[in-house]
Amino acid sequence: MEKTDFIFRCLASGSSGNCYYLGTFEKGILIDAGISARTINHLLKDMGMDFSKIMGVLVTHDHADHIRAVGTIGEKVHIPIYATSLIHQGIDRNYGVSVKLRTSRAYFEKGVPFELAGMTINTFGISHDSTECVGYTIDFMGERFMIATDCGETSPELAEAIRTSNHIVIEANHDEDMLLNGPYPTYLKQRILSPRGHQSNMVCGEMLAENFHEGIRHVFLCHLSEENNDPELALKTVTEYLESAGADLIHTLAAGETVPEGKTYLHALDRLSPSPIFKFNK
Repeated sequence: MEKTDFIFRCLASGSSGNCYYLGTFEKGILIDAGISARTINHLLKDMGMDFSKIMGVLVTHDHADHIRAVGTIGEKVHIPIYATSLIHQGIDRNYGVSVKLRTSRAYFEKGVPFELAGMTINTFGISHDSTECVGYTIDFMGERFMIATDCGETSPELAEAIRTSNHIVIEANHDEDMLLNGPYPTYLKQRILSPRGHQSNMVCGEMLAENFHEGIRHVFLCHLSEENNDPELALKTVTEYLESAGADLIHTLAAGETVPEGKTYLHALDRLSPSPIFKFNK
C-alpha cells in the first residue's frame, strides 16, 4: 500500500473497548479511544505510525468503553479530543477517565460539518443511553465512510448515512434469542433491547438491506457481544438480509486488495484483536 492510500483499521471493537483509525499512513484520526493509550500507540507503531500522525480523536459518546484513554491522549500527548458540549460534560463525569480534559477539548455542533486531517466530518444523532451519542460520515478522496457503534432504535438519519456511504461500520451487538435465553439479569436484557440500547443482528441486517445500494464496498459489523452473539451467526444473519436486497457479497479479501467492482465485502470485527489494514480508495 502507498503512504497516501485511504485506509481503515479497527484497533478494538466491543464492550471491552472501542477504537478505530481512519486516514492515510501520513496522517489521520482516531474514532473513540476506549483502550489504553499504550495499546493504541503500540498498534500505531505496528502500522509504521505513532501519535504524531493523529490529528484528533472523534468521540461517539461518553461510555467508558469508548473514552477510557481520551484524558491521557488529550492532556499528555496533546491531541485534540472532539465531541459535542453534552458529550464533553459526560466525559467530565465519567470516573473511568482518570485524567480529566482541560487544554485538549475541541467542540463541534451535531449536524454541522467541519474539516479535520483533510477530511470533511459530518455528524448525526443516534439513540443510545449515554449523555449524547453521535454517528459520523466522513468524506475523503471521493469516498464516504460511516460509523454507528451503539444504536438503539433506527432513525431516518442512520438510514440516510447508509444510503450515501461506501464504507460502513455498524453495530450488530446481539442475537435476540441468545440474549433472551442467556445469563444476563432481566434489567440488563431490557436495557439492551430498549430503544436506547443496542442493535441486534436482525435489525442491523434489515437496516442495511432497506438502504442498500451498489456503491457500498465494505460493511464491517462492530460491537459484537461476547455473551450474546457469535461472529459467524452475525455474518449469517446479515448476509441473508443483504443478499435478499441484491448484494453480491464476498467474505475474504487479501491484504492491500480493493473490493472488486460490483462486490460488497462483509466482515465481523473482532472484539479484542486488531483488524487487518483495509484500503478504501481504488
